[in-house]
Amino acid sequence: MRRIFLKSAAAAALAITTIGFGSTASADEVGDFYKGNVIKWIVPYDPGGGYDKYSRLIIPYFEKHTGARVDIVNLPGSGGMKGAVEIFNSPSDGLTVGIINGSAMVTNQLAEIEGANYKVGDYNFLGRIVADKRVMVASTLSGINSYEDLIDNGKAEIIGATGLGGSTYVDAVIVGDVLNIEQRVVHGFDRSGDIRTAMLRGDVQAMWGSLGSALGGIEDGDHKVILHGEKNPTGVLVGIPSIYDIAMGMEDGARKVTILESWEALSAVGRPVAAPPGVSEDRLTFLRNAFDQAMNDPEFLAAAKKGKRELSFASGLDMSKIAKAATVLEADVEALFVKAIRGEI
Repeated sequence: MRRIFLKSAAAAALAITTIGFGSTASADEVGDFYKGNVIKWIVPYDPGGGYDKYSRLIIPYFEKHTGARVDIVNLPGSGGMKGAVEIFNSPSDGLTVGIINGSAMVTNQLAEIEGANYKVGDYNFLGRIVADKRVMVASTLSGINSYEDLIDNGKAEIIGATGLGGSTYVDAVIVGDVLNIEQRVVHGFDRSGDIRTAMLRGDVQAMWGSLGSALGGIEDGDHKVILHGEKNPTGVLVGIPSIYDIAMGMEDGARKVTILESWEALSAVGRPVAAPPGVSEDRLTFLRNAFDQAMNDPEFLAAAKKGKRELSFASGLDMSKIAKAATVLEADVEALFVKAIRGEI
């Protein structure tokens, strides 16, 4: 009987795939392919934003566990869709991966937005870095210090957002509709950082986004969290109203919560790393194992903690299930989301 001695659980998983099921390359051959090779890592936003920072944080450890050099390519445009389409249509040789705005890509697909030339469920996911906690922040210059201020000021506040279908836009429109918030959503900002600049100028009063991206402005005293989408808040969100608590206190509260839970499912897709369809099973398994090892590398975890970057890892297989589930909604909820994405609310 032939015996195979494996150094780790990751290696075991790879050996089972490559040896037990007749793939074209052994674990060593796949490792040799990546060693010294170059992987292109696409970021669908400009340098300096949250997606870029997460990518630059993990790439040294992804390099460590693949043996390859990883080059970042920033490809902003269309609220993250340009980069996501580029990943989807890249060669299936296992040398192109990228981070995507999962929730925005789901909503763009649901609404059949022009340019959404991909299928979320067909990406080869390596795993998820983080599932964003969604928050609404108001500028401290706006005079909005609480949810009560937001709804009782007698005027429609200006809420900033990126492009139609982007997460900042969908968050604002869906939550605003469910909670009957009087607001005017102004979209078309190239990135979230541009909205924050507009808030500092007083042109925009508030915005939705991830807690991780909002922390800097909160700590600097420029922004204040007004609402959040957590059922069990922790940290800086404790004591701040949850959209779920507000919805349950309204007429038809149970139905409103159902809509918000579908919205939350989009957030669960989060910020995954994906390769295009068609990557061979042996190379995909290698990349997934390397991503798993990078996300659990003690040095990476320490660096994320030091940089105050939240993490919520999901494996590539789990991510595939999460992404597919987010595209299956009740018919009337899906219709609402499509209207919101298309700017019809």
